[in-house]
Amino acid sequence: MPDVPEPPPASPPALPSVSGFMDQALAEARAAARNGEVPVGAVIVKAGKVISTGANRTLTDRDPTAHAEIVAIRAAARVLASERLIDCDLYVTLEPCAMCAGALSHARIRRLYYAAPDPKGGAVDNGPRFFASPACHHAPEVYGGIAEGDAARLLVEFFRDRR
Repeated sequence: MPDVPEPPPASPPALPSVSGFMDQALAEARAAARNGEVPVGAVIVKAGKVISTGANRTLTDRDPTAHAEIVAIRAAARVLASERLIDCDLYVTLEPCAMCAGALSHARIRRLYYAAPDPKGGAVDNGPRFFASPACHHAPEVYGGIAEGDAARLLVEFFRDRR
């Protein structure tokens, strides 16, 4: 049989879909803030449908790993009955830290959309740039800056109110 060329990679969803899913992640972040948690929210989407959501729960659960991304990944893995979240996209309001970037890699997330960059704690486009590391087994497509202003405002207001 002759070699059949690979089809081109799928393009990211149209902007209205992206912003709609990020709006849902922002709603999760606002819920986290109402619970006294750092306002970070996440949504996992497969085939255009939300399959899980997550908000920071580190204080509520007394669990330092209960970041929004991890909460959403755990829920999606239960929904799909698989530790591999093949063809899933993650929307999160803050650039993931090193722990969350590693979890995204291990879960085989297809695309990462994040809102605000995190120069101090981020590990995607800042800090260790985990997905560019030789230790990274899988790197998702990354799209940053979606609803950045809204996410940054939530964080600034949250920390201003704490002082």
